Amino acid sequence: MSSSSSSSTNSSSSTVNSNDSMQTLIPGLPNDISTLIISFIPYSHHSRLKPVSKSWKYFLSSKKTIITLRNNQFKSSNILCIFPQDPSISPPYLFDFQNRSWCPLPPMPCNPHAYGLSNFISISLGHHIYVLGGSVFDTRSYPMDTPTPSSSVFRLDVCNNFNTWEKLAPMISPRGSFACIGNSKCGQILVAGGGSRHPMFNAAGSRLNSVECYNVEKDEWIALDGLPRFRAGCVGFLIGKGEELEFWVMGGYGESRTVSGVFHVDEYYRNGVILELKNGGKWREIGDMWGEGERRKLGSVVVLGDGGNRDMPVVYMLDGYDIFRYDSSANRWVKESSVPRESRIDSTLGFGFVALDGELHVMSSLKSMVPAVNRRQRYHKKCATLFIQTYSPKRRAWRSLTTKTPFQSPLDFNTAVMCKLQL
Repeated sequence: MSSSSSSSTNSSSSTVNSNDSMQTLIPGLPNDISTLIISFIPYSHHSRLKPVSKSWKYFLSSKKTIITLRNNQFKSSNILCIFPQDPSISPPYLFDFQNRSWCPLPPMPCNPHAYGLSNFISISLGHHIYVLGGSVFDTRSYPMDTPTPSSSVFRLDVCNNFNTWEKLAPMISPRGSFACIGNSKCGQILVAGGGSRHPMFNAAGSRLNSVECYNVEKDEWIALDGLPRFRAGCVGFLIGKGEELEFWVMGGYGESRTVSGVFHVDEYYRNGVILELKNGGKWREIGDMWGEGERRKLGSVVVLGDGGNRDMPVVYMLDGYDIFRYDSSANRWVKESSVPRESRIDSTLGFGFVALDGELHVMSSLKSMVPAVNRRQRYHKKCATLFIQTYSPKRRAWRSLTTKTPFQSPLDFNTAVMCKLQL
């Protein structure tokens, strides 16, 4: 065992023994060995094991110590945080892909004047989860059935204040459906574009072109150079390293046109824009990424690789059942693979698309198979099933698995929000 890991285990052992009420974690073993063993237990199982004893509850509550132990012994694991609905009503959950286990998180503070939060963005920086903006209905506005954008920002520390969401400085401009990315090395969060559209109204809402940067240490927002045009429903990511770091924004919609004087149709962007972050840079545009008739709009986009460590991470898009890879030299999307079709999938609930551990995961909900007789029984409860199809770009091969979720109804990936977290 290395000296660094030995010192960390000894420090954690002294932490456990510092409390007079603490006893031996595992009878017959010294605490430095016991803490190392318990630290290998997946994070999602900690809440179940806390009632074992007072010493286990105390140790498992000190998540910062556990994460330090795990990082010294092996690579930290990627965990997915899923927000099925409005997080003030339906609590989010952590999902451990490797162990297929779930862990509930506390719900966000409830605002008595706002309801129906959607189109918010969730990202992680270190062991913190952030929830930014969104579109809500406000009882203080008129008319009440018109959605308004939110500027609220909340943060949850999964290591220390696990049960408390902290309210941070609000964004300068309220927004939902916007591009957002975190830079953990600089302690910053970048947001661009957005609007007030709500899923209940498919062709309404405002658009923004403002860009802001959040300083985590100072808890303040500053305005950056705005987008060339109004853009909502866009995605953003970082490319480059050091002083050459760039903020890329793709897709989204701007103006809308009216068909037959009644139906509003969005004009989706086929191009992207890039902001150089050094010296208060300016935006520059890149040309159209697909031709007329290829597709209507940009699909779900994920990035494999850390923009802070690689010059060009690999960008993938899920468009229907097809996965495309972005070719920066040609400024085109090249088909990478197709998702195997399954008749059990409820395609009306959409697909979740995430990149974890060098692989692409396509998540979907399976159709409910509950008999009609059981549906009428109030006491009948059956958890929804999640179907995950995983693609390895290196092996160019697919594999799949199914897992039960803690949700009583299937996940609707058209409105669910996800972010990945390293623990």
